[in-house]
Amino acid sequence: MNNLLNPHQWVTAHADYLYGFALSRLNDEEQAKDIVQETFLAALQKADGFEGKSSERTWLTAILKNKIIDVYRKKSSGLQNKTVKEAEEEQSDFFDPNDGHWINNNGPKEFGIEDKDRLVSKEFELIFQKCLRKLPALWISVFTMKHIDEETTETICAELKVTTANFWVIIHRAKLNLRACLQKTWI
Repeated sequence: MNNLLNPHQWVTAHADYLYGFALSRLNDEEQAKDIVQETFLAALQKADGFEGKSSERTWLTAILKNKIIDVYRKKSSGLQNKTVKEAEEEQSDFFDPNDGHWINNNGPKEFGIEDKDRLVSKEFELIFQKCLRKLPALWISVFTMKHIDEETTETICAELKVTTANFWVIIHRAKLNLRACLQKTWI
């Protein structure tokens, strides 16, 4: 066993953090618990490879991120066959086909989250998570990797095996659907 690690303290020191990290990306409590356990098991198996170039938590989080990407990949397989034409048809609800501008009733509205009230922020976060869960699995994966994990487009496309064009269609659809859901639910 690697002397730089202290696996006996992992649950106490890192489980809550890792669980919160996983839950914010997977939106499934049981799956988040399972993936944290899988992370600890994988870390034990890879303990001899830990060189101490990062903290224990950073190393465990990197393992967890890889596990989450595996979940995204499983959820998204077979869901990539949407075309740009389908996306354009869906956009007709939001944009005028003649000039490409927002349709008046469907344009963006103020969310009112500019408030620094922590209670309002917490409530918004819960509503946002509910709206995110309504998206198809592939969209959740792409949106989360791009806007929560801040992964590059190239990384997301490679990990989820989607083309760059498909990525942009998915991210656009996800944003439109999230905006519509938030406007309906939050405002």
